[in-house]
Amino acid sequence: MSLFYNYQSAGAGISKNAPKKKPFFAFMDIFLGKFWKLIELNLINTLFSLPIILAVLCFLMMENTSLSYPLVIILLLMQAVFIGPMTAATVRILRNFTLGKPTFLWTEYISRFKSNFKGGAVLGVLDVLLFSGVAAGVYVYPNLIENSGNDLLYVPFILMFSVAIVVVMMNFYAFLMLTSTNVGIRGTIKNSLALAFVAIKKNILTLVIMILIVGVFAFLTYLNFYTIFALPFLPFSQIWLVICFNSYPVIQKYVINPYYEQRGERNPELGEEESEDTVFEDKGGEEAPMVPAKKRKTKGKVIS
Repeated sequence: MSLFYNYQSAGAGISKNAPKKKPFFAFMDIFLGKFWKLIELNLINTLFSLPIILAVLCFLMMENTSLSYPLVIILLLMQAVFIGPMTAATVRILRNFTLGKPTFLWTEYISRFKSNFKGGAVLGVLDVLLFSGVAAGVYVYPNLIENSGNDLLYVPFILMFSVAIVVVMMNFYAFLMLTSTNVGIRGTIKNSLALAFVAIKKNILTLVIMILIVGVFAFLTYLNFYTIFALPFLPFSQIWLVICFNSYPVIQKYVINPYYEQRGERNPELGEEESEDTVFEDKGGEEAPMVPAKKRKTKGKVIS
């Protein structure tokens, strides 16, 4: 018995030639269908973020001793190395979600963390260095402009932000390519830079959505500081799901599909084309619904 649906009857099925859903509805299907998996994925990433959590606790709680600062630095360096492999493992799982592939979360995560550790660590450390420089520039440039009165300093300040935005858009593709192709680190960086401009409209859309999610979370934290305790559950994997959903089709189109076309093959991720020699034909959406026969009422007494 069901409250909302009669599971004793079967519908007509789903036609493989049925029209594709609009991107928003297709994304919501994935998001809602994998909602608890996204939460679980965030919790896994929280476990691999223990170095920075411990670094913050050490900084806040430990007294200013000769050991406190070196310990904080070591923990931060560990996290800088971990952030890339963490992201690589995360985007591999989210890529599988967008492709509708079955995924064992823990097994896939650990496997991809290990197999992409070197390349992920390189990309992660480069990101940390770049964005640390941007953070320093946000503090230094305004002070220099104010103290010197030299408005020309706005030029490198704007250039710095422009480079940072391009690198963010490169990251939409870098970790996905790292886990989905074998082009190597140089090829990954080169292709990511190209795709950051080739798919500029889609990248800007992805960037705006990402900023909105982070902005809403930051605003809620500003209103109520305890919102920060939602970080183990939100919003890391949710943001990366948006990125994978928007960016992986671009990688398929410009990187993966041309590779198969050069070999005269079809990208298996796009599904199988039906052959003329197919023995069985998919009739999904054409079959008559099955309705269970009504039960006949029987007369007589019920003997218990």
